[in-house]
Amino acid sequence: MKIFVHDYAGHPFQVDLSRELAQRGHGVSHAYFHGDLGPKGKLERGSSDPRGLSFTGVKLSRPYDKASFVRRRFDDVSYGKIVAQLLHSERPDIVISGNTPTEAQSAIVEACRKIGSTFVFWVQDFYSIAVSQLLRKKLGPPGAVVGAYYRFLERRQFQNSDAVVVITDSFSPLARQWTGSEDNVFVIENWGALNDIEPRPKDNDWARRHGLHNSFNFLYSGTLGLKHNPELLVRLAKAVKGRANVVTVSQGVGVSHLEQARAEQGLDNLILLPLQPFADLAMVLATSDVAVATIEPEAGMFSVPSKVQSYFCAGRPVLLAAPKENLASALVRSNGAGLVVDPVDQAGFLEAALRLLGDDALRADAAAKARSFALNNYDIKKVTDRFERVFDYAIGAKTVERKI
Repeated sequence: MKIFVHDYAGHPFQVDLSRELAQRGHGVSHAYFHGDLGPKGKLERGSSDPRGLSFTGVKLSRPYDKASFVRRRFDDVSYGKIVAQLLHSERPDIVISGNTPTEAQSAIVEACRKIGSTFVFWVQDFYSIAVSQLLRKKLGPPGAVVGAYYRFLERRQFQNSDAVVVITDSFSPLARQWTGSEDNVFVIENWGALNDIEPRPKDNDWARRHGLHNSFNFLYSGTLGLKHNPELLVRLAKAVKGRANVVTVSQGVGVSHLEQARAEQGLDNLILLPLQPFADLAMVLATSDVAVATIEPEAGMFSVPSKVQSYFCAGRPVLLAAPKENLASALVRSNGAGLVVDPVDQAGFLEAALRLLGDDALRADAAAKARSFALNNYDIKKVTDRFERVFDYAIGAKTVERKI
């Protein structure tokens, strides 16, 4: 089968899926946005990769600016057109696409309809709902109007999908409502890149290069964007100054907030580093004594921080600020992999951080449970079996549609 895997962000676990599909004999083209500066997986062919695997980094003619809504909107449209051209050129049997801005995804769905490719919508979050909530918060009633337009587009994408994969049961009711079907929505939770991220010694080459091998480190790794709250990291740095570092290995609009706070408040224990090569990720995560993740209330119901899966693979205790209904919250709580607080409870967040800082046994127990969960649930072969069953369903549904 000729499969086109489109993951806008180029995250490690989606790349794992493409590699495993190619190992099974499928021809796999994996496309991603080259201009997105977030964490990336191994997006180039290795010597052991099968011949049928290829990667395409889609580029725009200018740098992508997430801070400018108007400019970002036009760039999303341009990006969707480029991916649509790729689809017209390659004409895959099946396309799975997720984690993609709404207007770009619309172009991808339309291209699939024109060339007859089966389309599977991989729902990492309800992009239009997150955008709607942020715009309403920022712009008031005009933002709500724009948000309604994006929800209309995304609903139509669901209706035009041959199958939908959601990453948590909590997404299923809305997905079924938008597709108008009870049968074509499948739940496959995200996973971590277990084959590439394993527990490493804290005293490692990367930690020594940055002078972090002898300090207690709270570490935030990944994008720090609009749906995260960088102020929590600032307050954490103030609370643990003299006792621990707060290390961010990140990019995004929230980093400038941290830079300003560090300079103005003299937070020399707030260590700001850019995103590191994927080959160093296991050592980066091993440098943490506590791994930190945050998600704002407005995005918490319909967005899941995938960095938590990487923390689990690395066997690190997690400090998570997220709504209780978020999938990551449920994973951390139910597996005893760390502490979870409501994202608006800043006092509770700091209390949980200080508890982890002072309790070696709690950290060790949470780390062991996080790694155990990863070993038991992140087997890429089992995950790929589930995706292949979805693909079979979607192709069957497409065949029935054509006959009708």
